[in-house]
Amino acid sequence: MDITIIERSTQDHGAFTKEAVTGFLFKHLEQYGDPLADIQKCYDYAMETGPGGFVTVAHEGDQIYGAVIMNETGMKDYIPENILVYIAVDAAARGKGVGKKLMEAACGNAKGAVALHVEPDNPAKHLYEKVGFTNKYLEMRLAK
Repeated sequence: MDITIIERSTQDHGAFTKEAVTGFLFKHLEQYGDPLADIQKCYDYAMETGPGGFVTVAHEGDQIYGAVIMNETGMKDYIPENILVYIAVDAAARGKGVGKKLMEAACGNAKGAVALHVEPDNPAKHLYEKVGFTNKYLEMRLAK
């Protein structure tokens, strides 16, 4: 399994286009996902319109088996510099170390601290803890 990191400066995304990556995430995030338009906005924030970020893809050839979108926050110290917004692994590749390789590559490429949000019942929570993430805060939101 190969890991490819795509940044704004990457001219040729090959088979890992915006449509391929966001479509993969939309399909494989399952019940933990968001609408495709939201995933595409996240991709754009990382690759085109926001402060930046990058995409990490686990693949064999052109076949995607996992993907991450990491957004830079433009902040430091009081808010982590990066938010791992989306990560998904193809159901057929789960339990084979793909998620761990993706997490290690994405977090290793990030400049500064990384935060992520995870539902308490998400089985991937165990992976995040294994990689070194801790639960420092309980997040609360006010929707307006």
